[in-house]
Parts: sequence; C-alpha cells; structure tokens
Amino acid sequence: MMNLLRKTGRPHSSEVKVAFPKNTKHVISESTNCIDLLKNLPDSSIQLIICDPPYNLNMAKWDEFKDYIGWASQWLKEVPRVLKDSGSIVIFGGFQFRNENGGDLLEIIHYIRHNIPLRLINVIIWHYNNGMSAHRFFANRHEELVWYAKTNKYIFNLDAVRLPFDEATKKAYRRDKRLNPESIEKGKNPTNVWEIPRLNGNAKERVGHLTQKPLALVRQLILALSNPGDIVLDFFAGSGSATVASIETTRNSISSDIDQHLKSYVERLLDFNGRLTPIPFSLLKSTELSTLFPKSN
Repeated sequence: MMNLLRKTGRPHSSEVKVAFPKNTKHVISESTNCIDLLKNLPDSSIQLIICDPPYNLNMAKWDEFKDYIGWASQWLKEVPRVLKDSGSIVIFGGFQFRNENGGDLLEIIHYIRHNIPLRLINVIIWHYNNGMSAHRFFANRHEELVWYAKTNKYIFNLDAVRLPFDEATKKAYRRDKRLNPESIEKGKNPTNVWEIPRLNGNAKERVGHLTQKPLALVRQLILALSNPGDIVLDFFAGSGSATVASIETTRNSISSDIDQHLKSYVERLLDFNGRLTPIPFSLLKSTELSTLFPKSN
C-alpha cells in the first residue's frame, strides 16, 4: 500500500501538516481531584492523556482503595468525552496478581472493554534491567502500558520515534532493491517493547516522588501520539514528567495531582535538563485553565 501511494503521489492518512507554535502553555493544578478537573474540560479538547493511576498497592494514602474499579470508573467514563477524535489515552499499570485488594491493569482493561467506547491499539511493554530481586517468583523486569484511541482517526507519528539503523545494517539493506532508501535512513519501528531504564534511587532525574516515570518514556509517548501545539493531559501527574516532556516537545499540557508539591517537582525536572527548551513556555495556575481553550469567534 505504501509503495502504491508513493507511485501515485498520494499522502498516507497518517501524514498531516503541522503548524509549530511560537510558545506553549502548561497548567499545573495542585491538590486537585481528577474527577473535578475532567468535568471542567470542554468536549473533544484533549489530544493525548498520559494516565499513571495509583496501583492500589498501599504505598501511601493515595494508593489505598476499597473499591478500585468503582473509583476508576468515574474518571474512565469522562475520557471519551474530552478526547478529540484523533486522541488517545495511554494507561500505565501492572498485573498485581498477589494483591488481594485488586486494582491492577487487568481490571481496568476488562472494565474498558465492557463499558467505555475506546479502541485498544497496542499493549506496550516497558522493559528495564534494574529492579527488585525475588525468591518466590521470577523477578519483574517490565511494566505494561495500554494504548487506547477514541476512533480509527488516531494520530501516530512513527517517524518521530524510529530507531536508527547502524551503518553496517544500512549498507546491507541498501543492497536490497525492494527496500526504500528513504525508509532505511529514517530507521526502524521501535516495536511495542521499549527498553528504557527505570530511575534508580540515586538517579539525577529523581525529584522525590515514589512512582516517578522516566522522561524518556513519557517523551516517546508524546512524540508518537500527538502533534506540536496539541494539549497533553495528565491527571495523575505525580512527578510532573508529562509537563516537562510536553515543554520539550512543544506541546501544551494540563497536569493535576492531589500532591501539593507538583509544581516544585516540575521546576526540579526543568533544572535537571538545564531548562533547555525549543520555544518559550508559561507555567500557569489552575485558575488560568480557560486560556488553553480560546473561544471561537
């Protein structure tokens, strides 16, 4: 199909013209309940939701639920409403078989399948070599992420996340006349298994949040599933990784968490990367949320 499109000069449906913004805005809402935030968002306003909910492992007060799915259903039912037709949500999680209270990714997947109008596109395996040891089971070295889209019109920017071939591989592939030289230069599909190290306890990127996710992981999701100028929403913002990754990739963002230290986490992450940003940005308060949704004339 791709060869046919090239021969006829027609673009693939995934190819879109993107207008790069001159600056970006980033709303940071501390001590905010995710349900309250979602209900205040306009319909079809969000391109990408990065969702790293509590796993119900009793790590802290915010990680304890007697009725996990009853709670999760409240924010899940808002997701299709706020997403654009081209929008997606990526949900972090794990299969916590040994937790008698439930509340793992399996339950969320099951609930979405039967109750929420979203389409499962990929299960992404986040693989890492560093982690806890174990003696009564095989030590875990990965977590699962599930990618759902609102419709089949979802954005997927493969070229933004391709992995480069080494020179020896390029040379070998160039001898195969069936392969497009342009595709060889672009690199390969990273597949649905991503090898990105976890942040160990003394990592410079650490800001003090218990469940902090690496910027590299969040950045790859944002690059692949949104365009510059789009709005990225993270209503379990934790360490603020989605805010900083959005700044780095010229997206706008809304981040909220019940943690009152969210803004300070974002500031520390910005210091970690030297505040090297491609375009100017503004950090806004929750009271300035409406500035992200200008009313049409």
